[in-house]
Amino acid sequence: AMTLAPAFWPRRLNLASDSCQERVFQVESGVCVLTHCHFQKEPASSATLLILHGLEGSSQSPCVLGAAWKAFCSGLNVVRMNFRNCGGSMHLTPTLYNAGLSGDVLAVLHELKEKDGLKDFFIAGYSLGGALALKAAGELGSTASDLLAGVCAVSPPVDLSLAVDAIGLRSNFMYEQWFLRTLKEKIREKARSHPYLYDLTGLAAVTTLRQFDDAYTAPAGGYGTAENYYLRASAAAVMDRISVPTLIIAAQDDPLVPFSAFQSGLLENPHIKLLGTRHGGHAGFVHRQIERSPLFDRFWAENRIVTFCLEVMSLGGTALGS
Repeated sequence: AMTLAPAFWPRRLNLASDSCQERVFQVESGVCVLTHCHFQKEPASSATLLILHGLEGSSQSPCVLGAAWKAFCSGLNVVRMNFRNCGGSMHLTPTLYNAGLSGDVLAVLHELKEKDGLKDFFIAGYSLGGALALKAAGELGSTASDLLAGVCAVSPPVDLSLAVDAIGLRSNFMYEQWFLRTLKEKIREKARSHPYLYDLTGLAAVTTLRQFDDAYTAPAGGYGTAENYYLRASAAAVMDRISVPTLIIAAQDDPLVPFSAFQSGLLENPHIKLLGTRHGGHAGFVHRQIERSPLFDRFWAENRIVTFCLEVMSLGGTALGS
């Protein structure tokens, strides 16, 4: 119930259309991603929050819109980024997205820095987007402070193999089949436009997310097999190198990302703080009461993303909880 609530809870997301600029970024030769940008009147004078959605979500996902509105009203520039093929951007790339494409995230940030003169970047991500945010920060290592002010990840699958195993449990059949339905739709559409890249012969036999990754995601991303993909693309491999303030929000009752993933030594890095809750589901975190703030509401994780950014800015980049 907590996991599904944010998707269906009636809410008023007041992101004014006149503040939104649709913008395409080239992240590789022949590969572009679609974003929606909300800039303050003097963008270069404000910090910028890049928000990443989860598996098969988009820049229009309710949690992304909610966090974006609160951050923009708090004085931040906001960029809502779609992964490859998401949010109506199938025509912008022949490739598929995967959990290892942290380079796409960094390419967007570098262009915003070099062409727009923006600085003090934060990345916030939900689920798969959270894992990508952590991976990007880890890969930057000790040089991250030249680009990033901080990272916030909500329910991130830091160990992809563990998360896929959890999604494959019988109790999560509904979630897995929902993901598979939309992923298969994307493959069929890609095969129509790029038949030489995508073979549909075995698609009907794919019944699990692991099988899909083994047949399509891993080969298309250059990983070969699903197991190699999970090993090489997981954020866990580089989290020890994160050097900027980082907040991870995770729930003990998350049905898709085992909480044990955050208790295996990954959080020994002093720059990382875990905000672990007893309840919250997967990227749900609906609070019983509305917080006492003109901007905040029941969507607790969205509120924490904004307060995290504001606190890091006020502390001048000092790691929270250090």
